[in-house]
Amino acid sequence: MRQAGYRLAEDASLAGRNTFGVEARAEWLADVHEPDALPDLLAQPWVRFAPLLVLGEGSNLLLAGDVPGLVLCLTRARIAVLEDDAGSALVEADAGVNWNDLVRWTLGRGLCGLENLALIPGTVGAAPIQNIGAYGTEIGEFIDSVAVLDRETLRPRELGGGECRFGYRDSVFRRAPEQYLITAVRLRLPKARAVRTGYAGVGEELAAMGVQGEPSHRQVAEAIGRLRTRKLPNPALLGNAGSFFKNPVVAAEVADALKAAHPGLPVHPGDSAATRKLSAAWLIEQAGWKGHREGDAGVAAQHALVLVNHGRASGAELLRLAGRIAGSVQARFGVALEPEPRIVGGRFQPLPPAEAAA
Repeated sequence: MRQAGYRLAEDASLAGRNTFGVEARAEWLADVHEPDALPDLLAQPWVRFAPLLVLGEGSNLLLAGDVPGLVLCLTRARIAVLEDDAGSALVEADAGVNWNDLVRWTLGRGLCGLENLALIPGTVGAAPIQNIGAYGTEIGEFIDSVAVLDRETLRPRELGGGECRFGYRDSVFRRAPEQYLITAVRLRLPKARAVRTGYAGVGEELAAMGVQGEPSHRQVAEAIGRLRTRKLPNPALLGNAGSFFKNPVVAAEVADALKAAHPGLPVHPGDSAATRKLSAAWLIEQAGWKGHREGDAGVAAQHALVLVNHGRASGAELLRLAGRIAGSVQARFGVALEPEPRIVGGRFQPLPPAEAAA
């Protein structure tokens, strides 16, 4: 069914719209190519108070069941420079822009900052929700503002970077997923900036590329793309949503005790002097889950943080496996794991030790 600015379908399959590749159905699915049509669509009585799921490329999502209400996809994909001066530029990208396309677009125009975030799957609209980050950089550092539609008032708003309340894989958008609908993101990007190559593996990859001396921002992006390609399974070949668990943040004294008992445990600075960030991948691998498989639900052989769908796993089966992993890590190390992707149609729950053993 075509309407002005969008296309609507009933009882639509979402199997091709999530990178896990799990089968789930949407009660209604709307592909919106004109954001100006959103107020009229969302004001319709059957939509106004119905559940709403905004879906980009489905790369940070686990569908553990069918989705009631409306699934909304913003498909417009424009990028423009709004301001340009000697030191920086203000870039606006529509929510439907592929994230890595934006990274390449900015680097191609001599803008830097996003190179450490190269090859992260998903759309620009999804990036602020979990404050995407990798290799020592988070998107919140560069966000000037986020254009949203307030679902309560059906009016557009602009939230400044401070109003987004960015934290580690967190934001106001993640805490109130049905209040704000992101339509565009504005990024203040510098034209000169020191490269960040101190994260494990980046310097070695640059050396393997034959880069000598100070690398360019494009070379850093290439090195990180090579690292991600080698370490993480391609969702087009093996269904996954990237890292499934957040790195747990614990009190410094807890981290010290764990490090004393397990010298190999990687420990990084936390959000404050009183906290430390632990490697979830190390904890999961030590608990015996790397490469584990239960039917078609499993853990990647390349990286213990990545849950994978070997073919016909359901979202519910993947969610149960995640609960078993978290339960075993809790039992062995006393550390709670939290999922990184949004879970729809089910509830994440660590399972007790008797059910959690690998």
